Parts: sequence; C-alpha cells; structure tokens
Amino acid sequence: MSDEATIAAPSPAPPAPTGPPPKVTNRGRAAAPAASANSETSDIPEYEYFIQPGPRGYPPLTEYLDISEVDMMKRPDESNKIAHHTALYHSDYLIVRRGQEFQVKITFSRPYKPAEDKFALEFVIGSSPQFSKGTYVPVFPTKQRQTTWEGRITNTSDNVVTMAITPAANCIVGKYQMYVAVVTPYGIRRTRKESTRDMYILFNPWVAEDAVFLDDETERQECVMTEMGIIYHGSYDDIAERDWNYGQFNYGILDSCLYIMDRAEMPITNRGDPIKIVRVASAMLNSRDDEGVLVGNWSGDYTYGVAPTSWTGSTDILLTYNSSKMPVCYAQCWVYAAVFNTFLRCLGIPSRVVTNYYSAHDNDGNLKTDIIMDENGKIDRNRTRDSIWNYHCWNECYMSRPDLPPSFGGWQVVDATPQETSDGMYRCGPASVQAIKHGQICFPFDAAFVFAEINSDVVFHSRRKDGTMEPVRVNRTHVGRLVLTKSPGDVTRRDITDQYKFAEGSTEERTVLEKAEEYGCKREKSSPPAADVDVVLPNLEISVGDNFELNVEFENKSDERRTVDAYISGSVVYYTGVASTEFLFLTPRVVIEPKMNKKEVAIVESKKYMKRLVEQANLHFIVTGKIRETGQIITAMKVVTLRNPKLIVEVSGRGKVSEEMIATVEFTNPFSFNLENVYIRMEGPGMMEPKSRYYRLVIGGSSLTWTEYFTPHRAGTSRVIATLDCPALRQVQGQASVTISP
Repeated sequence: MSDEATIAAPSPAPPAPTGPPPKVTNRGRAAAPAASANSETSDIPEYEYFIQPGPRGYPPLTEYLDISEVDMMKRPDESNKIAHHTALYHSDYLIVRRGQEFQVKITFSRPYKPAEDKFALEFVIGSSPQFSKGTYVPVFPTKQRQTTWEGRITNTSDNVVTMAITPAANCIVGKYQMYVAVVTPYGIRRTRKESTRDMYILFNPWVAEDAVFLDDETERQECVMTEMGIIYHGSYDDIAERDWNYGQFNYGILDSCLYIMDRAEMPITNRGDPIKIVRVASAMLNSRDDEGVLVGNWSGDYTYGVAPTSWTGSTDILLTYNSSKMPVCYAQCWVYAAVFNTFLRCLGIPSRVVTNYYSAHDNDGNLKTDIIMDENGKIDRNRTRDSIWNYHCWNECYMSRPDLPPSFGGWQVVDATPQETSDGMYRCGPASVQAIKHGQICFPFDAAFVFAEINSDVVFHSRRKDGTMEPVRVNRTHVGRLVLTKSPGDVTRRDITDQYKFAEGSTEERTVLEKAEEYGCKREKSSPPAADVDVVLPNLEISVGDNFELNVEFENKSDERRTVDAYISGSVVYYTGVASTEFLFLTPRVVIEPKMNKKEVAIVESKKYMKRLVEQANLHFIVTGKIRETGQIITAMKVVTLRNPKLIVEVSGRGKVSEEMIATVEFTNPFSFNLENVYIRMEGPGMMEPKSRYYRLVIGGSSLTWTEYFTPHRAGTSRVIATLDCPALRQVQGQASVTISP
C-alpha cells in the first residue's frame, strides 16, 4: 500500500463518552450566576479593611465602637408587627411591609457620638448581593447620606440607639439578612451572620406608593387578612358553598411560598414586581410542566393521593410541598384557586377566589361552544367535543398595571388550573378585569381566553348525512351567567358579574363584542329563528340516593297543533361538563294542541345513577327535539346537583385562649350499603391544626363520632370545618362557628 493510501485511511472513531454529561454552567457568559433562590445566602465578611496589611498584619479594629446587641423588636405585641399588620404570622422572625417605617434597637459598647461614629444597617438578599440590583441595601442614619431605603435615628438612650428604616415601596419581597456595620479609620467591622436577625419584607397594600395599594380598608381586611374563606360551587340555580382555611399566617407557610419562587428559579431581582410574581406562581401552582405544587385529577380515581373534595385548607398542601419537594396529589379548580389565594395573601397581595357559573373552555378563540346534533335533533356525543363547566374557580388579585394603558389596573384575573398553555406553560394571567369587560383583549396576559370563558355563545348545529352542518339554535346568554365571590367582612356572597360584562343585550355589550372581534375573536353571526315550541326543565332539589320524577314541559305558542319528536337524555357528568355515563334515554313523541302546554314525565331511579356517580354528584339533563310541522329544533339543558348528607360539627368548652376545647364530628351513613376507606379531616384557623382520621368501614345505617381536643391560641371568631371523603361518597362537609375570648 502506498504512503498516500496510508495517509488517507480513516482514523478510528474516538470512544463514546461514558457517564453523565458535564453540567453546563454560565462560565464565560456571566461573571456570576443570577441569584434565583431566596434560601441561598452570601457570607458577608465580619472585617473589611480599607488598607493593605503592614508588616505586622492588619491593624486591630477592636478599640473602636462595637455592637453588643441588636433587638429586631419582632414580638407580636411590639410596634413593628402591629403597625405592619403582621402580628398574626406564626413566626419567630421580624415581618414587615415595604414602603413603611419599622424600627430596630442597637446596643453599642459605649454611648453613640453622632459627630464621630459612623454606622449603617445592611440588608442583603440572595447569593450575590449587589447595590445596583437592589439585593444589597445599606441604610444610613444621617440625612446627608441616604439610599433607596430611608433611615433615621428616633431615640438615643445611654448605649442604645433606636433606628427607623423605611424600605423602598418597590423593593424586593422576600427574606433578608441584616447586619450592623461600623466604619473605623482602617475598615468596616460588622455583626456576624445570625439567623435571629433575618427578616421578611412583604408587599404593602396600605401604602399608596406600593403597586398593590388597595384604598379600601374593608377590602384589605378581607383580601389580605382573612384566613377563613367561602368558595362557591354547585350550579347557577343551585349554588353551594365550601369553607376553606387559607391559613396564610400558619407556621411555615411564608417560607413555603418563597420556596415556590425558588423552585421556579425566579430571579431575585424580579421579586418586587407583583405582575411577574403572579405570572410565575400561576404556572408553579400546577405541576404540568414544572414540578409545581399540585397535580390535577378529574378522573374520580384518587388512590394515590387525597381527593380534591377532601381538603379543608391550604396548610397541609403547602407544607407537604415544601418538605417533600414533590407535587401534591390531587387538585381541581377550586383547590388551585384556594392555594393560590393563600400564596397571594401571605405575600401581601390582595386577592380573592371567584367562581364563574357556566364557564366555557374555549381553546381556539372562536367564542363558540359547539353542540352537534343529527338531523333528527339527537345530540351526537361522539362529535361534540366542547364542554361548558358548571362552574370554574379562579383568582383575582389587586395591583397597578404600568405595562397597560391607564385605567386597566385594579383587579386582575389569574388562574392556576392547567387548561391551555400561555407562552409555553400552563398558566393564565394576570388579565385586567376592566380590559375584559371592555373587550380590550389584545392586552397581556391571556385576556382573550378569560373573555371567552364568560362570553362564548352556545351553538347547536344540525349535521346532515353528507357531513355539512347548519346552526339551528344559538344561545347567547348561557355562558358566564353569574360571577360570585365572598362579600368582604361577611359570610354572604357578592355578585360581581357586572365587573366582567355589561348587561346581556345592551348596546354596551354589543360594542364590546364588536371590539373583541377586531382583535381576532370569531362569533356566530347567524341567528336562526326561534322555534314556536318551548321546552322547560324544572328546578329540582334531590338528595343522593333519592328516586325522583323529571317533569319536562312543552309549551306550544303557535295557533296550530305541533308534534315534537323529543330526546330526553340524563347523564352523570363531572363539574367540567364532561359526560361520564348516560343513565336515562327516552324518545317520546309529544303532540301539543295550539296555545297549550304538555308535560312528559321521566321516572329516575337511584339504582340507575348511584353506581355511576362521580365526586360532584351532578346529573345533566338535555332535552332536544325536532318539530315535525316546521323542521325547527328545540333544546333545553339543566344541571341537577344532588344533595349530600352533612357532617354535624359541635364545639364545647369555654372558648378562651390557651384553654382546652373539644370538637366533635358526627356522621350517619344514610345508605343501605357500606362506605369503605372513609377519611375525615378537620381544622380551624387560629385554633386547630389540620387533623385527619381513617375509618375502614362505616356500615349502612350506622353512625360514627370523632372527638378531638384542641387549644385555641388566638382570640376572635373562627370556624371549625370538617370533610368526609370515600370512593363511594364525595363532598360531605360540615362546620361550626366558634368565638374565642382573650
């Protein structure tokens, strides 16, 4: 073989690398990694010299002013926590709100001499503190030298100096370390790093300069300070209530909320902006794409976790996530909204849980929910893909929106329930409620999606044999029928529908819909003539396990006889509107005389639906039909929420702080069959930590009693709430009000 051939011969491939690939760092791209964990701290040197060491080393700094003690004034009964509305936080640390003055006491080694002595307080957050990024903030006591945070001496007594500090109203929210630094001719000497001097700074809705300022004390008390909430569910014409303990002041909850932002690797420098925080948290509260807090489950099978209907509050969920670092099982929309509410209130962002009845899930932005029927008027379930949730819960939080035109600040919709992706992640908001009401859906974030949830039309299509479809009925008022939240300072509900939309059929409403169409939303333009026969379904109050009659009333408004080929369908449905099982199907032919009514009675036996019930116990009845004489289609829909048995909760004792009390939960199984794998949960804000009890079997017709001792640690009015849950029976609850005296 020639030399050339030898040279041209291919070399053997290098051996394939083994082991894990090297971790890619930011070396060469940035001088230091971006700080994205509040739990990571930096080591600030105790001595920092201005000069190079001489032959004998550094000169000693011990002969100058020294710090012997620092009092953070952090007890709940001291002025800091009282003035900053943070006395309820169950924490050993100082917790204050930004934009508002707080005080610390410093004891020096000798009396402080303003003319000679120079000192500063240093506030540090994150792993690489920098003055320019707001993660290192020195605060000086003299007017001549001030930074973004203001400082002043309010009192001097012997060796003790009381200094007041006012953090900037837009400073970073989170956990800071504080140091006291004394300046000497040769360098700086400062206090050692001690966790007792750590402190938390929160948003401040009481200060006008803060982005979350809410100028209404009643609303502030409700949307920041109230721990016990009411979440509305059920159906539009049968509203039900669920008590929830937000527990935003409970031990460990504040750290759990900061961990959520750490887990998202949210840059520390972004944590002073409520818009960025709620957008990150909206994604992090669900686990779909980031190992976030809660795993969603609508299947009815909760073997490997807690059923969504079983939770009584947010405390267990957040503490479990913080300790296990794993998503918690399981959640549905109200659980996402309730835990998100805890997160927001804990950080000081005013927030509330909102329920929208008949909420459309529109994933293509066409403002239509399509129901497909065959030529005879029977619903084609295989081709009907859109669903209308009986209700859907989301959050509103209050903040200014400097990124939007004026007047679009105030209440913003944020939603952690994973429905559709937004910028590549399952999240929604913040979307301005004012922008949604006025059809300005071009503004960030996700206003078009929320607009569709409350403004979609329900369009019934008749599908011919050749596959073409024709709209035969349009219901423009079904979706977004009612929007509710809890009234501030009360246990009643508040209708806020008018904050989201103008009155149906008004000139303003038409203008808003036209505005939305300018931004790409497509509506159903056709208006099929109304049929001259109406069909009406009754309101029913039925308990789980009851047999009942469904009276379907047909009303002939014409002057001629009408014959309707009707379809009466009854299905067990999830609250999301998705059908589980059809248990009733009738096809009566109804003949109605002119200007007359006629009733068709359907008998519903409990044995037909009981075995198929899912947790919300919803029955969905749809009546459709075709009028033989005119070819017109008629439709009616009704959701019937079956009433569950109740838990009886009773509290006995004197109702005094630090004195033991007794809570008793009683339940009677009203069914002939046994209930297996029964869990009962109970808790009460300010009184009782979450507790649970397991019963393997509750025999049909028998009763159980669970007694729990507890010691309230806070005066005021509260509630003990309890839930019972098992695979055969969901959503059983009870509560008792308690007044605790000091």
